[in-house]
Amino acid sequence: MSFAAWLPLLAAVAVHSADADYAYKTDYLTVPVDHFSYRNNDTFLMKYLYQDTYWERKNGPIFFYTGNEGSIESFCKNTGFMWEIAEEFGALIVFAEHRYYGESMPYGSGSYDDNDKLGYLTSEQALADYVDLITYLRRNGTEQHRRTVGGAGNVNVTDDTFANPAIAFGGSYGGMLAAWFRIKYPAIVQGSIASSAPIWQFTGMTSCNAFYNVTSSVYMKTSTECGLTILKSWSTIDSATETAHGRDLISLRWKLCSPLKNDDDVLKLKEWISEVYVNLAMVNYPYSANFLAPLPGNPVKELCKPMKNHNEQTFKLLDSVFNGLNVYFNYTGTSTCLNISSSTPSLDAKGWGYQACTEMVMPMCSNGKDDIFENKPWNFEDYAKYCQKTYKVQPSVDIIEKIYGGKHIKDSSNIIFSNGLLDPWSSGGVLYNITKTVTAVIIPESAHHLDLRAANVKDPESVVKARKFYKHRIKKWISHYRKYSLRDQVDTFSA
Repeated sequence: MSFAAWLPLLAAVAVHSADADYAYKTDYLTVPVDHFSYRNNDTFLMKYLYQDTYWERKNGPIFFYTGNEGSIESFCKNTGFMWEIAEEFGALIVFAEHRYYGESMPYGSGSYDDNDKLGYLTSEQALADYVDLITYLRRNGTEQHRRTVGGAGNVNVTDDTFANPAIAFGGSYGGMLAAWFRIKYPAIVQGSIASSAPIWQFTGMTSCNAFYNVTSSVYMKTSTECGLTILKSWSTIDSATETAHGRDLISLRWKLCSPLKNDDDVLKLKEWISEVYVNLAMVNYPYSANFLAPLPGNPVKELCKPMKNHNEQTFKLLDSVFNGLNVYFNYTGTSTCLNISSSTPSLDAKGWGYQACTEMVMPMCSNGKDDIFENKPWNFEDYAKYCQKTYKVQPSVDIIEKIYGGKHIKDSSNIIFSNGLLDPWSSGGVLYNITKTVTAVIIPESAHHLDLRAANVKDPESVVKARKFYKHRIKKWISHYRKYSLRDQVDTFSA
């Protein structure tokens, strides 16, 4: 089994189509490489994007996106919800880039050279970067604002560093960070919208087969024949590629850019196909989008159309699978061959691979009985060997639970966990209310953080209602924060 096939799944969340052409400014903040010891005094420039056109500097909120595992521009362009509500709230929009991704490299081109440098790539360090940025913006405002009003912000508000409430937003890994941000730093961020955030996709919290069970249900509900065809195709591919002649036939009929030469190539082909099914479930949006290549609306439905009979003979069945896969890799008809080297975007894959081998250890398995995938059990020992060989690190199965509380987060507050039931990552999401203020929003017709994208006329009503609920809660969080500031709570008693 190739463990490399498991690692990029969460990194595949960045849809490379933009909600709109949003105008933003770019700036950088100097932050420590290590926030938690006094031995390393190195610093680096963390990139962030912002828009302060609507910001009410005196006490307007900061809408803060906790950057994911990739260049921040992609997330900025695909989180239209923040942009659409900023004017109503008088908010500053900020998208912070995660360390070791995009341009925010602590040691430049040498950031991945060795573990002494790469060891500072953790969620904890990233959150500490975000604390520094919010604190800086509260104290100093943005560069654009300083040029407009002169000086560091407005002299009438510099006496109160915490006048501007901060609301965190994030999707997928960014959603995990948004939730953890509120959990770890409640004085810094006053509420969080954590969309498609699989904070429970860890050992002892979620079954390893849950992810592929959800993925399978998306296909089976779309078309039972489609799901059964996919399930049967794995053994059909194996039997068809047992000989060199069979591999040549598949290579020709499927128009592979690189012909199948051996069993390893066949394994890579099946891993590629598996990733495609997962990716399409994640971006199963009701309107067209661009995920590596242009995709139609409801892409799972389109992929399933050719897969009408799972009882077809070998090559007829495989032809139907190939025709379905065309939706993913050749929807426009411009591709001349099928490239199976990668089905996910290159979002600094080495960085995420390292995180998946240290703190982000998310067990996944399939069995071909409860799902439509091959039998692939989870074996931590083998996974640890892979991580040791690739990154020279020992993965930790419980560090995330120790740091952020796992399922024991009832003492937190002001967090919304939203999950679309079309999204495979909902398997590790929070699907029930923890308390009155740590709540779950279930969106049956939504895929991977569709709710954070810009409004679209084809959005399901459940998505529209979810966004209205977010606005209501954000208003409540901000109002409560302003009403019960520290100075308002002080009572004076005379003798």
